[in-house]
Amino acid sequence: MEGSTAWLGWLVQGAGHELMLFASVGILLFGLDDLLFDALWFGAGRARRDAVRGRDPVSGTVAVFVPAWREAAVLPATLTHLLRSWDGEDVRLYVGCYPNDAATLMAVAPLVARDRRVRLVIGPAAGPTTKGDNLNRMWHALGEDERAEGRRFAAVVLHDAEDRVHPAEIALYRVHLAQDAMVQIPVVPHYEPGQRWIGGHYADEFAEAHGKELALRSRLRLPLPSAGVGTALTRNALSLLAIERGGDPFRADSLAEDYEVGMLLDAFGLSARFVDAVDDDRTRIVSRGEFPARVEAAARQKARWVVGIALAGWDHVAWPAARPDDGPRGASRAWAARWMLWRDRRAPLAAIVILAAYIGMILAGLAMAGETLFGWSAVDIGDTLRWLLAFNAVLLLWRLSMRFLFTARCYGLRAGFAAAPRAFVANLIAVLAARRAIACYWTMQRSGRVVWDKTDHPAVEAPRPLLLSEAWLR
Repeated sequence: MEGSTAWLGWLVQGAGHELMLFASVGILLFGLDDLLFDALWFGAGRARRDAVRGRDPVSGTVAVFVPAWREAAVLPATLTHLLRSWDGEDVRLYVGCYPNDAATLMAVAPLVARDRRVRLVIGPAAGPTTKGDNLNRMWHALGEDERAEGRRFAAVVLHDAEDRVHPAEIALYRVHLAQDAMVQIPVVPHYEPGQRWIGGHYADEFAEAHGKELALRSRLRLPLPSAGVGTALTRNALSLLAIERGGDPFRADSLAEDYEVGMLLDAFGLSARFVDAVDDDRTRIVSRGEFPARVEAAARQKARWVVGIALAGWDHVAWPAARPDDGPRGASRAWAARWMLWRDRRAPLAAIVILAAYIGMILAGLAMAGETLFGWSAVDIGDTLRWLLAFNAVLLLWRLSMRFLFTARCYGLRAGFAAAPRAFVANLIAVLAARRAIACYWTMQRSGRVVWDKTDHPAVEAPRPLLLSEAWLR
């Protein structure tokens, strides 16, 4: 019996040590990557939020694309809110539906009948296809309207079926599209006290990503991914993409067609800008959305992002090369752009490191228990691992401090303090999403078929706009 327990102790201690060493090296590399990005943000990325003014706005009708598959529960309220918010704006809503989605068709039919600004687009194929295919159907419907009416639309705005828009959003787009091909505004997840663990981790991640990541990329004029909502593109920019892709601006065989659009615009030398602005009442101009509140739904949604960006993205989006129009700084800009792309694509590797760290900690706990219960001999972890763990602890404290800063700035101090324990929930979901993403990508490669594995959205009330001065008090 002693021999078997001794052998088990050797296995547990040895495996735990190796996993912790592997995870510590990975966490160190990812942590230094994040630390360098944070240093750049403190040095160059911080900017004050400005009011919407200063340029001659783009004139003309703005098309709003809203793809929908099984969205009967949320779509009528979303469209009604959107039309009221943009009352007086020259906009036309294109709602992309499917012939086999009777519930959604019946839900939006009354709005289509009474408001000429709403255009129902029913694709020829049964749903779900992909979001990119749905967007392409609306793009072709827009072209048909232009030819029939003898005019050209100014821009296209992308939104999802559950989004809550800001009244000044279109005005902001008109101002900034005068000089940029794409404009992205912050996406703010709806934060409910009852959804603080699963739904709340989206709030933490988007607060930091759209408060720091996209802000710095935009400030450094690096490739800027579209979030797929709260995104505006000029008609000319989409026309260029359509020409390059045989008539369809969005890639129909991708699960991250919106992300790829931003990357391709940069490859063509077109500019994109992330705009975090306020209106005259000092409320942020953002797109608010609903995100999953259950582990399974969150893992499914994030798996779709991992497949589209980190796995299939290697096939669809090449590593950026130096552009001739960048001049002498083209090479350095290309390397910076590759770094940003690496940060987008590192999710599966990060999930492996996280999983190794958690298993290593469990084995370390079992080893300590074995020393007490079975008399296993204690094993010195060594100076290398000891120093790695100490340095990574400092990096972890820094990372949690940054997460607190951005979450508190967006949602208030109470939410900021909850961001630290939610980081462990986010890690768990990241591991589950990576596992699902790898399986999904393997299936896609074998079958050659891509399906829109969309997220179901419950109906929510439109949140009240949040004043900047209120956020820290919540």
